Amino acid sequence: MPLSLLDTFRVLASFDPPRGALKGAPWEEYVDWAIAQGLAPLAAYNLEYRLGASAAPEWARDRLLSVYQGSVNDNVMKLVNFKQVVDELEGRKLVLMGSAAFAEALYPHIGFRPVLELQLLLRRMDVDGFAGFLSNHEFKPEADASHSGATKVVTDGRTAIHLYSDILGPQRREQTAGIIERAKPMKVYGPSMYRADLEDSVLLVCLEHARQGYDVPWLSFIDLRELVTGAKWMGGVYSRPLDVPALLARAADWRLERALYTSLSIIARLFPEAAADATAALPPLRRATRELLDRTVVGPVSTPGRTSALRGLERVRRLLTGQ
Repeated sequence: MPLSLLDTFRVLASFDPPRGALKGAPWEEYVDWAIAQGLAPLAAYNLEYRLGASAAPEWARDRLLSVYQGSVNDNVMKLVNFKQVVDELEGRKLVLMGSAAFAEALYPHIGFRPVLELQLLLRRMDVDGFAGFLSNHEFKPEADASHSGATKVVTDGRTAIHLYSDILGPQRREQTAGIIERAKPMKVYGPSMYRADLEDSVLLVCLEHARQGYDVPWLSFIDLRELVTGAKWMGGVYSRPLDVPALLARAADWRLERALYTSLSIIARLFPEAAADATAALPPLRRATRELLDRTVVGPVSTPGRTSALRGLERVRRLLTGQ
């Protein structure tokens, strides 16, 4: 029986893919979609080293492998360069978020998780000072950073660095300060670099999903899968069970309960092996709200290859973020 696009995604997004599970996979449909979704590096590794060369046609392996090799080189260049810039910076607390924080903490190989840009959370009073510090290393302000939601964006022409301060909005600066306070040291990048706590990282991923109207690369769902299941393949800061009461309390405080429900429900649908952990952390929404989110967001977003945006996108954003 031919595999669906979703079946193929599940196999090639696994850190332990089952052998012999790709017979009849829709390669013509999968390859372009996977590259666009940021999934190619992990898929290429699985095909070359875990599943055997015969699992996919040569043209598909070649295309995915070229993206994997490029991802490894690009990640190393960006992260080594960033480390050289911030390694000796002292007396600050900068919280690295998103792909750069996840690549080596959630994924068995840093090349599996492409790092397109760097995202940092810091106190508002530190934004201009840190941007000035980066300007000594050829990072210049982007002309238009409004699309990103960041307070400021700087770039050296190769790597964009997004600087966030009021990431939860100006009405929740106290909660944003809590994210910075709870952050854990990330000593590999020097004494001023930190990484958001596990529960905060889950909510920040859900916030990003909601603000983008769930028009996000499917790689982000792998990030959330690994956060929710406690990064079992690793042995780092995220390799522990979720503190569900703390997660739910913060979700309520940040007014992100609907976004948390939606993102976790998508994880439960996409990854059967993560469904129990995701379901255990669902916030207690009213039945009518759950049914509305399931019908208008969870179902459509959980369908791979969807080309149309969610209807009423701005309404969806307001509904999910409370903003």
